[in-house]
Amino acid sequence: MALDSAGKLIFDCLEVGPLAVNCYLLGQAGEGLIIDPGDEADRILAVASRYGLDIKAIVLTHGHSDHIGAVSEIRDKLKAPVCIHKEDARMLIDPMANLSAVFGEPIIAGAADRMLNDGDSISAGNITLEVLPTAGHTRGGISLWEKNLGIVFTGDALFADSIGRTDFPHSDHEQLISGIKKYLLSLPRQTIVYPGHGPSTTIGQEKDNNPWLK
Repeated sequence: MALDSAGKLIFDCLEVGPLAVNCYLLGQAGEGLIIDPGDEADRILAVASRYGLDIKAIVLTHGHSDHIGAVSEIRDKLKAPVCIHKEDARMLIDPMANLSAVFGEPIIAGAADRMLNDGDSISAGNITLEVLPTAGHTRGGISLWEKNLGIVFTGDALFADSIGRTDFPHSDHEQLISGIKKYLLSLPRQTIVYPGHGPSTTIGQEKDNNPWLK
């Protein structure tokens, strides 16, 4: 990751919870964002504190339970607004919709503070994430592109050599593939992909090798 005159870029990935969700912390100039705090709130808070970040937003790529489990506690501690696409907002308050009820441990994260729309942006310090619509895994699934850093957070839309599941209620396989091809594969080939689970990859690697995108 690059440095600039405004200060060192802070980037960290914590694998949290039983489904090994990638929770990302991104910050610069003393301000930061938390992406997909799925579990282990104390651990996420400790890392944010260690970096001295003033968290400006908790940003969710979608509303499934494994990505939102620590939202309530972190919001209470940091007083940071929770941002999610408007089509997934109900999942924060409905355990059936976010699938946590299926596992017998209902999660109610509380209502969103900001409902995102396609093309919106979320900023902290000199970092700006652009909301890319990559629905299909869920109705409101999004990816988050930081153009200047050349990185994109794809949630459960795009993985290394794979894509998100579309066998859940309200999933749509054709919509997912269409969104990936239109909004992700059109990014520069060297763009680093940070998914919701598993290792990072690049747009070029997925464009050339992902069997689901042929």
